[in-house]
Amino acid sequence: MTKVTHLPADDAICGWYHLSRPRQPQPAHYGHSSARWVVVGAGFTGLAAARQLALNFPDDSIVLVEAQEVGLGTSGRNAGFAIDLPHDIGADDYIGDLDTANINMKLNLTGQSILRQLVEQHGIDCQMKACGKYQAAVEDRGIAVLDAYRRGLDKLGQPYEVIDGADLPEHIGTHFYRKALFTPGTVLIQPSALVKGLADSLPSNVTLYEHTPITDVEYGDKVVLRHANGSITADRLVLTNNAFGMSFGFLKGRMLPVFTYASISRVLTEEEQQRLGGKPFWGVIPADTFGTTVRRTPDNRLLIRNSFSFNPDGRSNPKYLKRFVERHRRSFAARFPMLPQVDFEYTWGGALALSRNHMGHFGQLAPNIYGALCCNGLGITRGTVTGTLLADWLAGKRNDMTDFLLGSPAPNRNPPQPFLSLGVNANLMWGQYRAGKES
Repeated sequence: MTKVTHLPADDAICGWYHLSRPRQPQPAHYGHSSARWVVVGAGFTGLAAARQLALNFPDDSIVLVEAQEVGLGTSGRNAGFAIDLPHDIGADDYIGDLDTANINMKLNLTGQSILRQLVEQHGIDCQMKACGKYQAAVEDRGIAVLDAYRRGLDKLGQPYEVIDGADLPEHIGTHFYRKALFTPGTVLIQPSALVKGLADSLPSNVTLYEHTPITDVEYGDKVVLRHANGSITADRLVLTNNAFGMSFGFLKGRMLPVFTYASISRVLTEEEQQRLGGKPFWGVIPADTFGTTVRRTPDNRLLIRNSFSFNPDGRSNPKYLKRFVERHRRSFAARFPMLPQVDFEYTWGGALALSRNHMGHFGQLAPNIYGALCCNGLGITRGTVTGTLLADWLAGKRNDMTDFLLGSPAPNRNPPQPFLSLGVNANLMWGQYRAGKES
């Protein structure tokens, strides 16, 4: 028997969650039951896997288990960028090998396409906007990143527009940045609203249980998942719970739960909107990995996301919220000096499942146990497509994307503690310091 020692515990003040449509959560699981398939984790990956399993096996019962409430966890806490383009931070031009870049782009575009079809089919109100993104820089290091990435996009044959700082206010209002690289293929969303909508439109042979944290697992010919109020026996188990997969006994010491933090403002008044100027909605990602992500949402709020912490247990820690909200205020003031009276309405943290070599796991973990784990910050598109492809592979369907994922290296092993925490925390502190004005 494997004791699940770490369970999700996100803060209760995620802005996306509270600003999205309220829904009635599905009841927790009670008693003892069984199912052909059990999927653990109802984020983008788990929702996609459960949906596709239901379509591929219409006569089978699929159980989807979520420890918290749908939309409150990691998938509802990101900045809402469904990005199409590959971005290999280990390559000089951020593209690297063309064959690998093209298949990664195909994966991202497929994830976008799946989500777009579901949003249209089920009328999910999630502020989905195919408006592209700006990658912007203010420091010399950031400018060099933009120039390198532009060369990579030329090699990949993808469109972009270079926008000088003097022209940026027409796009995003602020004079803060010196240069930006606009790429048209990114889709912006309200992530918690999308996750809620996906959960409420699952096929009829999927049963979703929320507020059902699994406390221990017994592996064998069948898998028994126990919780405080009963158990679920699965013929086949699918893990889509990212870094918490380590607590289930798989990929132990290979994933890094790194939290990042965001604040979102109150709604801007009409007069403040005029003062800001620019387009009615947009998204900016930083040229420096440790810089600040900024969004203007369709409901006229401004979002700031920056700062990182390494939380080895995957659980939120309130001390970081208090510390980083001050950094958010400074970042906001630097970019939007014309809006001195605009306060934040919500501040929250959210986890990224990262690996040291930026690889995830796709495929079998053990007999009758499968997983799509570790999205490395691309949960919206990569989680959606890997969850879908895993369910297709389990139904005997394969394509070039499946073969690529099955043939990719596993996440690297991490150093042992305490060296791991010392190294990760030092890297995060140094990166945030080097970001300079980009932060």
